[in-house]
Amino acid sequence: MAEQPLNGAFYGPSVPPPAPKGYFRRPGHSRGCGCCLLSFVVKVIIAIIVILGIAALIFWLIVRPRAIKFHVTEASLTRFEHTSPDNILRYNLALTVPVRNPNKRIGVYYDRIDAHAYYDGKRFSSTTLPPFYQGHKNTTVLRPMFQGQNLVIFNAGELRTYNEERISGVYNIEIKFRLRVRFKLGDLKSRRTKPKVNCDDIRLPLSTFNGTTTSATVLPLKCDFDF
Repeated sequence: MAEQPLNGAFYGPSVPPPAPKGYFRRPGHSRGCGCCLLSFVVKVIIAIIVILGIAALIFWLIVRPRAIKFHVTEASLTRFEHTSPDNILRYNLALTVPVRNPNKRIGVYYDRIDAHAYYDGKRFSSTTLPPFYQGHKNTTVLRPMFQGQNLVIFNAGELRTYNEERISGVYNIEIKFRLRVRFKLGDLKSRRTKPKVNCDDIRLPLSTFNGTTTSATVLPLKCDFDF
């Protein structure tokens, strides 16, 4: 059966009406989902930070951690001679250094204790002290000794300073401790840390000096403890 021709012209499918004025068609929901995910991640991070802060505050209120205290209570310098031709420094220095752990619940493992002696910024001797464990509210006395000779080259200004202090009979010595320690709380032990202890500007009189010395450091001297 033959098809009947359509009456009138055919213009294709109908065209949808135009969007109202001010209407914005979103390209999709992917951007909105990305913003939601980012907001969720930020909220989680903030929540974790707040929880960790509260936990740290509670830990501090319960444990009340305090810094270890080093003091130089006694010092004996029986020899300190520098000869210019060979630049050799001969020395004999002994110290008494009480170490106080003031914490009520924290013990300290001193796995390594290196003591270094400096004069005018130059290290002239080092010694390693035996490791030990220090319980809470406890004091341990260290007795580092520096004895021997070493090559120490002074420039003109340093040599002038040495000669001035040789005449006065008082030498400005610095003692630096480099530690490797672990802290113990109950059955828990921390990772190893490396605090630094500096006992600066210890003006020590030479015990064999015949003159009068007036500028020596009055002991005990508190040392700086820094992580």
